[in-house]
Amino acid sequence: MIQHFIVIGNPIAHSKSPEIHSLFAAQTGVEINYQRQYCPDDAASFTAVIEAFFKGGGVGANVTVPFKQVAYECCVARGGLSEHAKVAGAVNTLLLNKALLKNGIPIAEAIYGDNTDGQGLVNHMTSLGWPLKDARVAIIGAGGAARGVILPFIEAGIAELTLANRTVSKAKDLVSELSAASEIIAQQQIKTCTTEELEGEFDIIINATSIGLSGATLPLSDQLDGHYAYDMMYGRNLPFLQHFAARGAQVSDGYGMLIGQAALSFERWTGHAIDVAVITDAL
Repeated sequence: MIQHFIVIGNPIAHSKSPEIHSLFAAQTGVEINYQRQYCPDDAASFTAVIEAFFKGGGVGANVTVPFKQVAYECCVARGGLSEHAKVAGAVNTLLLNKALLKNGIPIAEAIYGDNTDGQGLVNHMTSLGWPLKDARVAIIGAGGAARGVILPFIEAGIAELTLANRTVSKAKDLVSELSAASEIIAQQQIKTCTTEELEGEFDIIINATSIGLSGATLPLSDQLDGHYAYDMMYGRNLPFLQHFAARGAQVSDGYGMLIGQAALSFERWTGHAIDVAVITDAL
């Protein structure tokens, strides 16, 4: 029986998710129909789309810009959340959770939300052989991308974390918010600074901003070095990676993260684990 999936976003025509999930299906032998779903940029439209999709027999949905926070609020109101989604305040994976009860009766329409972005990033770095255990890590950016990866990094056993942002108050606010949401994060002494003030030697430096997509560069200090540099964006030559490659770092863009988070979504929906290395080679 064919299982139906969608990815919801605005814009959405550029999404590579259908191609990626079709390879997952071929690898596992699961019959799927995976479509891009454009949605007007408002919460009411998003809610209407996902309710119609699941009522029509849909199995799972991916959520991309600008709806990850809207999806989170929808799950708060209509279903449940994974721990990673709760802490991130954002959802990228939706499914029905028939185990949720109301007055002892299963709620077939309960919508459950997960966030696989950070776990996908950690899995990609692990597959590259980058050492996370006891690593000194710096993340540049304090928006939604950074929000989703901090807990998975701490769970991976990093030693130190510094969060840098153009406006340091935003970085401090994010640390406070995440610390209140997670005892694990609260126990990690996360440092904050402006992007220009980020200095020293780190094992891993991550760009969690989208600035590189426009060709612009971050105001990086000459006193900042890293053994490994990762840009969560992909699809073009990224100045952040060019900068650190010239300084001798191993670098990677976020395409492997895209595949990794998708693989975790597919596993949540179907129960089938994906050999990500084979899919990455195929793509």
